[in-house]
Amino acid sequence: MPTKALSNRVAVVAGATRGAGRGIARMLGAAGATVYCTGRSVRGRPATAGRPETIEETADMVTAEGGRGVAVRTDHTVGEEVERLFARVRTEQGRLDVLVNDVWGGDALTEWGSPFWELSTTQGRELLERAVHSHIITSRHGAPLMVERNAGLIVEVTDGDTHGYRGNLFYDLAKNAVIRLAYAMAADLHAHGVTALAITPGFLRSETVLESFGVTEANWRDAIERDAYFAESETPCFVGRAIAALAADPHVARKSGGLFSSWGLAKEYGFTDLDGRRPDWTTFFRRKVREIVERESPPDEMDLFVVRSRLYQAELDPSASEEAAALRYWLDRHR
Repeated sequence: MPTKALSNRVAVVAGATRGAGRGIARMLGAAGATVYCTGRSVRGRPATAGRPETIEETADMVTAEGGRGVAVRTDHTVGEEVERLFARVRTEQGRLDVLVNDVWGGDALTEWGSPFWELSTTQGRELLERAVHSHIITSRHGAPLMVERNAGLIVEVTDGDTHGYRGNLFYDLAKNAVIRLAYAMAADLHAHGVTALAITPGFLRSETVLESFGVTEANWRDAIERDAYFAESETPCFVGRAIAALAADPHVARKSGGLFSSWGLAKEYGFTDLDGRRPDWTTFFRRKVREIVERESPPDEMDLFVVRSRLYQAELDPSASEEAAALRYWLDRHR
């Protein structure tokens, strides 16, 4: 991809405060785009307890990368605020080329380890409002700027490149729902030359994840001893480079309605992560599953979780029926 392949393009990254959203905004900026960085956390008024990141910081990073960052405080669950955002984009730019829906806000609302009949439906409803309904509102008001030009790209950011169960009912519903949103929007947008698709990063080294492991981006490998899966982790900029490559691809419409991964697109478009690595989460994860089921020592809780996660994926894949049967048998033996 040429260094400034997105010069004169305009993007909105909804949920650009930190994590994948920040990495995506930065890499769109590195490709030359003007990027509207939206979210609720602004200087002096952080919206997430314990997190210092702001959309102004992200906008400054976009500019430092070579693009133009514009911070606009927006609560994407409030239709009037979203409508004002896109009215501003229309007034200031007269166009919108890329819309990335990365609003999440569900970490504190996800009750891991509990079956669905023990979950708080109040928290679940709030999670879905933040993580799904906000995407619908944002696309509802952003898409018209693309439809009127018969061009544009809408990206839904999810977690996981399969439809397998993700271990918590509301989390699973949210992450699968945005995949379906991309597919449904693609159907409506097809006649208007606008592309919609979904993408997932792998094991993301977000600010929160690095902090939880007690490391920084400079020494992240020190955490591999604590979690072997961290070895195949990626920076938020890896998925950012994937989206920048998609936005620069003149044939991106061929991917409309699809679900893609940062590692898969890295192979297709030839980009790497910031450190020159090219993580491949699927290959790494499946190798770990094979190691667990083939070794003789008893599995621990993490082993069981990993194998169960792969089973949820394999049982939805007709070509993996034998693997699914073998994993089911292994899990039954280690109940």
